[in-house]
Amino acid sequence: MQNLKKFFIILTTISILGTQAIAELPHFIDFQKILNESNAGKKAQDELKKRLDQTIKKMNETQKNLQDEEKKIIQQKKLVSPEEYKKKVDELRKKVSSLQKNRSEALQKISKQRAKAKGELLKTLNPLIKDYMQEKQIRMVVNKKDLILADEKLSITNDIMKLLNDKVKSVKLD
Repeated sequence: MQNLKKFFIILTTISILGTQAIAELPHFIDFQKILNESNAGKKAQDELKKRLDQTIKKMNETQKNLQDEEKKIIQQKKLVSPEEYKKKVDELRKKVSSLQKNRSEALQKISKQRAKAKGELLKTLNPLIKDYMQEKQIRMVVNKKDLILADEKLSITNDIMKLLNDKVKSVKLD
């Protein structure tokens, strides 16, 4: 009976020390996976992709119209005066320049929205990770992309994603 008590005490001590040793190890999180696969991250990406597709579609339509206009101007070259032709070509160049500027601005806007959404998601994520660390007595969490090799048992990505999905349904884009 005495040996059984000693064995139980030793087993409990080893179990507690083993748990503390695991808590002392740095854990990691795959932020890219969370950004891509969390509910809020997916919604934001889908919305941004939809906006990008709509913008590209509009730009392509405008570009096609400008190409048609260019063909008309070329066809009229011999029918109009050189001054009139030059005027039409200059107007077309202004439209093309405006299209390029608008395309660049639209892509920058979507890029900024993407960065803002990522920032918002990470801003929401930090307190969740901090609470999780305190609850599980984890002292350090690093980003998976900064690791060379690690045991998958040290990943807290799925736990954090579950917490994030429960707390955040969507991210503001504008």
